Amino acid sequence: MSVPLLELRGVTRRYKMPRAALLRAPAVLTAVNDISLTLVRGQTLGVVGESGSGKSTLARMIMAFEAPDEGTVLFEGTDLNRLGAAALRRARQRFQMVFQDPFGSLDPRRTVGWSIAEPLRVTRAPDIGRRVSEALDQVGLRAADAEKYPHEFSGGQRQRIAIARAIVTRPELLVADEAVSALDVSVQAQILNLLMDLQEELGLAMVFISHDLAVVACICDQMLVMRHGDSLEFGETEEVVANPRHEYTRTLLTASDI
Repeated sequence: MSVPLLELRGVTRRYKMPRAALLRAPAVLTAVNDISLTLVRGQTLGVVGESGSGKSTLARMIMAFEAPDEGTVLFEGTDLNRLGAAALRRARQRFQMVFQDPFGSLDPRRTVGWSIAEPLRVTRAPDIGRRVSEALDQVGLRAADAEKYPHEFSGGQRQRIAIARAIVTRPELLVADEAVSALDVSVQAQILNLLMDLQEELGLAMVFISHDLAVVACICDQMLVMRHGDSLEFGETEEVVANPRHEYTRTLLTASDI
C-alpha cells in the first residue's frame, strides 16, 4: 500500500489566551481539535468553515510553521516536526503555500524576480534565473516582469506572482489559504482556473482553504468541514454534498445554493 503524500493523525493545537484577571490562570483556546485526514498525489482537499473555525491554523501545521500540541503531521511518511531546521528547509521545497494577501507576501522594496527566487536561494538551487522565467510563464506573466516591483501590478497579477513563487521550487503539494477571497469575483475565476491548470500540468496535490463552500464543492476531490476547531465532515466531496451528516454542513450548503 502506497504512503499518502500528506497525512494528519489526530492533530490538536491550543493557544493560551491573555489573562482575564490577576492570579487567574489564562484560558486555553483549542483552535484545532483532533483532526485526521489523508491526501494523495494529484488530488485537492477543500477545507471549509467560517472565520475562526481553525482552517488557517490547520494550514500552518501542514506547512510546519507551527507544531501541533498533540498528533502528527506526515509528509510522505516523514514527521515534519521531528526534522531539524536545515532538513525542514529542504523538505519545504516540496510543499509551498499561497497566502490570502499577495501584496503582504511580496517585499515591496525588491523586484518580483527577487521574491520569486527566494525559495531557491535557500537551497542554492542552480539555474535560478531560468526557473524564475519559467514560473512567470506558467502563471501567465512575462519573463520581463521579473524586473518590476509589486506596486506595478494589479491584485490578480500579484496573486499570480505569489503562485509563481510557490511553484518555482517544483513542489508536490500546494497549500492555498483563502488565495482568492481578497480578489474581485471575475479575477477569482481566473486564479481558480490557473490553479486547476497548474495542478493538471504539474501533477500537484492541493489543500484549498476557503469559507466559500460553493467554490470548494466545484474544484475539490475531498472536503473537510470545520467549526470551532472540530472536524464535522470529511470525505469525498460528492458524498459530503449529497449526504451531509451535520446540520452545520446543511446550513452551509443551503447558504451556498448547492
